Amino acid sequence: MKGDRVEIVVDAGDTTRTYEVVASRAGRRVETAVRRGVVEVSEVTRSGSVVRTARFMATRVLALVEQPVPREDASERPLGDDPKAGRAGLHPGE
Repeated sequence: MKGDRVEIVVDAGDTTRTYEVVASRAGRRVETAVRRGVVEVSEVTRSGSVVRTARFMATRVLALVEQPVPREDASERPLGDDPKAGRAGLHPGE
Protein backbone atom coordinates (compact mmCIF):
# COMPACT_ATOMS: atom_id res chain seq x y z
CA MET A 1 0.00 0.00 0.00
CA LYS A 2 1.12 3.56 -0.59
CA GLY A 3 3.48 4.62 2.17
CA ASP A 4 4.77 1.14 3.01
CA ARG A 5 8.52 1.27 3.29
CA VAL A 6 11.51 -0.92 3.99
CA GLU A 7 14.77 0.38 5.44
CA ILE A 8 17.94 -1.57 4.73
CA VAL A 9 21.09 -0.95 6.79
CA VAL A 10 24.23 -2.16 5.00
CA ASP A 11 27.83 -2.53 6.19
CA ALA A 12 29.94 -0.34 3.88
CA GLY A 13 33.38 -1.11 5.30
CA ASP A 14 34.24 1.48 7.94
CA THR A 15 30.68 2.87 8.12
CA THR A 16 27.06 1.89 7.56
CA ARG A 17 24.66 3.09 4.89
CA THR A 18 20.89 3.19 5.08
CA TYR A 19 18.71 2.70 2.02
CA GLU A 20 14.95 3.04 1.81
CA VAL A 21 12.43 1.57 -0.64
CA VAL A 22 8.98 3.18 -0.48
CA ALA A 23 5.68 2.29 -2.17
CA SER A 24 5.32 5.65 -3.89
CA ARG A 25 1.84 5.37 -5.44
CA ALA A 26 -1.55 4.03 -4.47
CA GLY A 27 -1.91 0.30 -5.04
CA ARG A 28 1.80 -0.42 -4.85
CA ARG A 29 3.46 -2.51 -2.18
CA VAL A 30 7.00 -3.38 -1.11
CA GLU A 31 8.12 -7.02 -1.11
CA THR A 32 11.29 -8.53 0.32
CA ALA A 33 13.01 -11.77 -0.61
CA VAL A 34 16.26 -13.50 0.29
CA ARG A 35 17.58 -15.72 -2.50
CA ARG A 36 21.02 -17.28 -2.96
CA GLY A 37 22.78 -14.88 -0.62
CA VAL A 38 21.09 -11.78 -2.04
CA VAL A 39 18.49 -9.64 -0.27
CA GLU A 40 16.05 -8.20 -2.80
CA VAL A 41 13.56 -5.43 -1.98
CA SER A 42 11.07 -4.56 -4.74
CA GLU A 43 8.29 -2.06 -5.29
CA VAL A 44 5.46 -3.97 -6.98
CA THR A 45 2.19 -2.84 -8.64
CA ARG A 46 -1.22 -4.42 -8.06
CA SER A 47 -0.78 -6.60 -11.14
CA GLY A 48 2.58 -7.90 -9.90
CA SER A 49 4.86 -5.92 -12.19
CA VAL A 50 8.12 -4.89 -10.54
CA VAL A 51 8.68 -1.11 -10.71
CA ARG A 52 12.13 -1.02 -9.11
CA THR A 53 14.38 -3.35 -7.18
CA ALA A 54 17.22 -2.90 -4.72
CA ARG A 55 19.67 -5.81 -4.27
CA PHE A 56 22.22 -6.26 -1.51
CA MET A 57 24.61 -9.04 -0.54
CA ALA A 58 23.05 -10.82 2.43
CA THR A 59 26.40 -10.94 4.26
CA ARG A 60 26.54 -7.12 4.22
CA VAL A 61 22.96 -6.47 5.41
CA LEU A 62 22.91 -5.55 9.10
CA ALA A 63 19.19 -4.79 9.43
CA LEU A 64 16.05 -4.98 7.35
CA VAL A 65 13.16 -3.02 8.85
CA GLU A 66 9.69 -3.28 7.31
CA GLN A 67 7.44 -0.36 8.22
CA PRO A 68 3.88 -0.89 6.96
CA VAL A 69 1.37 1.94 6.95
CA PRO A 70 -1.32 1.39 9.60
CA ARG A 71 -4.45 0.02 7.93
CA GLU A 72 -8.06 0.23 9.03
CA ASP A 73 -9.30 -3.18 7.91
CA ALA A 74 -12.12 -5.16 9.44
CA SER A 75 -9.67 -8.02 10.08
CA GLU A 76 -7.36 -5.74 12.10
CA ARG A 77 -10.07 -4.07 14.18
CA PRO A 78 -9.68 -4.76 17.94
CA LEU A 79 -12.20 -7.08 19.55
CA GLY A 80 -15.15 -5.15 20.90
CA ASP A 81 -15.10 -2.64 18.05
CA ASP A 82 -17.71 -4.60 16.14
CA PRO A 83 -19.99 -2.14 14.29
CA LYS A 84 -22.85 -4.66 14.59
CA ALA A 85 -22.47 -4.96 18.38
CA GLY A 86 -25.22 -2.40 19.02
CA ARG A 87 -27.87 -4.67 17.50
CA ALA A 88 -29.95 -6.89 19.77
CA GLY A 89 -29.11 -10.57 19.87
CA LEU A 90 -25.54 -10.28 18.63
CA HIS A 91 -23.84 -10.38 22.05
CA PRO A 92 -22.67 -13.88 22.99
CA GLY A 93 -23.76 -15.15 26.39
CA GLU A 94 -26.98 -13.17 26.64
